[in-house]
Amino acid sequence: MAESEATPEDEGAEEVDAEAEAEAESDADESESAVEGALLFGVWDVSEIEYSDPSTQRYLTVTPIAHTMGRHASKQFEKSEISVVERLINRLMQTEDNTGKKQRATNIVRDAFEIVHERTDENPVQVLVTAVENAAPREETVRLKYGGISVPKAVDVAPQRRVDEALKYIAQGTKNASYKSSTDAADALARQLIGAANYDMEAYAISQKEERERVAAAAR
Repeated sequence: MAESEATPEDEGAEEVDAEAEAEAESDADESESAVEGALLFGVWDVSEIEYSDPSTQRYLTVTPIAHTMGRHASKQFEKSEISVVERLINRLMQTEDNTGKKQRATNIVRDAFEIVHERTDENPVQVLVTAVENAAPREETVRLKYGGISVPKAVDVAPQRRVDEALKYIAQGTKNASYKSSTDAADALARQLIGAANYDMEAYAISQKEERERVAAAAR
């Protein structure tokens, strides 16, 4: 049986597909270069962030995008691909006053970054990354039952959970310092970030981390 020859219509379709793929690749390259040159909030450079903890580096994504419109919400563990700045914003939304108010939480973080820069003369994104690394607990306890008796057992904390817990501590410390207080939320957040980055034991995030590790050490 003779082999079927390609028709001009098939060749034209292949050329159209090749052109579409080339255009998609060029658009992707342009968008990637645009993101690389972008600044967070139009001010802060995120291209030279340094990490001191290799275990959490994979889960501390830093991008100039502070609002992804929830495009990763339906994918399991996709939160680690979101910028840690947006994850902090989302954590601040988990309070009575800021629930569902993404713009208000974003403004709090933006103002806090400006305060951090004024007080430390450093890149506030770098301060945030350092604060999360310092506030991330390495050990915690779980409850094991032996014959109806609950026994605490110390376990290592997964890197992704370490980042989650650190962001939770920072958000809780911000709420405790600003709720029904004359302290502004942005100023309270700036204090939490600076204190955690300097490993100040008076900072709420660091005190919570130390307490959890102390309890875990007693349960070894």
